[in-house]
Amino acid sequence: SFDAGRGCPFQCSFCTIINVQGRKSRWRDADDIERIVRANAAQGISRFFITDDNFARNRNWEPIFDRMIELREQQGFKLHFLIQVDTLAHKIPHFIEKAARAGCKYAFIGLESINPDNLTHMKKNQNRITEYRKMFQAWKEAGVVTYAGFIMGLPGDTPQTIRRDLEIIQRELPVDVLEFTMLTPLPGSEDHQKLHQQGIWMDPDLNKYDLETVTIEHPRMSREEWQRTYRDMWNWYYTDEHVERLMRRNVAYGIKPIRIWRSVLQVYGAANFEDVHPQQCGYFRRKDRTQRRPELPRVPAFIFYPRNAAQTLVKYARYAHYALKTLRMRSRIERDPASKTYTDFAITPVVDAEGEPLEMFELNDSSRTAVEKARRQARRHEAGEPRQRSAIAIANRG
Repeated sequence: SFDAGRGCPFQCSFCTIINVQGRKSRWRDADDIERIVRANAAQGISRFFITDDNFARNRNWEPIFDRMIELREQQGFKLHFLIQVDTLAHKIPHFIEKAARAGCKYAFIGLESINPDNLTHMKKNQNRITEYRKMFQAWKEAGVVTYAGFIMGLPGDTPQTIRRDLEIIQRELPVDVLEFTMLTPLPGSEDHQKLHQQGIWMDPDLNKYDLETVTIEHPRMSREEWQRTYRDMWNWYYTDEHVERLMRRNVAYGIKPIRIWRSVLQVYGAANFEDVHPQQCGYFRRKDRTQRRPELPRVPAFIFYPRNAAQTLVKYARYAHYALKTLRMRSRIERDPASKTYTDFAITPVVDAEGEPLEMFELNDSSRTAVEKARRQARRHEAGEPRQRSAIAIANRG
């Protein structure tokens, strides 16, 4: 992994990046990136994670992509990478096209919610629900597998509203992999600062601030219900029916289903079989008896190793069962000639982004207001009136 830039111009209240790295962005140039790629290629490394919190707002994105395209297309470098971007990267001319040519195979997108009330609470005003479908379709048309973050536990959330939102996403958005996190007041974030200043209780054990453990009180859910809902979300989204749908959608876009199969196996497996967030786990997890928190006693070897062996056997058996089940699903799709012409609402090309009959647009008054605002802006644009400066426009100025 390497960073091509640091800092983020946005002000998401849950995020620590703007305080750790600052809001003023700094960037590497294309020569520097080429040196990094060549140095790693000399060691046999061809897959990278570009760790910029939002590569789409890197001022040097185009010369960097152009250099990586040159390395791939003219010098024969085998180069694949993952980037993180915002939900309006598709509005930047040629960004997605050049990302794909440069070797972008996966993109992590800060979706977070389809509910404008939740987005406002998180100060994620750059997200526009009317652009979501067009945005995901643009990435899919370029052959990129999409990951998206989804934050649960906002003040208005309940188990019922969360499940409803996930079902809407399944039907209406062609996103591939969703990764769920709890709303957590990470030290260094605006959320943490506000709660501290207001004297509101936060769990004093910082080991729990892992984005998957309850650390604050919720106005509409008990701690137990909140924790249980987080665990349930993985099963609500990754149903067998939807996993098959994801693979069929990707075949329709010309993307091999093995890429989705691997991603789902890793993400769903980590959450359900290892009981840790996918970003804390690969396909397999190793435990070391000596690696414990200092205040916890070391488990005796005659207890640790037999117990760990039994746990590992059970987990890998569950992994194997799920892998074989979804592998059969994948094989069936690959053999089905109709897969290439598969279609559903989510991958039907967007014609009128603001005028589509989406359930997402009717969630609440804020959803309807956001859609009406987008329609007014579209009408002004058609009439030749200048658009108001947005957070994205300001961010692009660096």
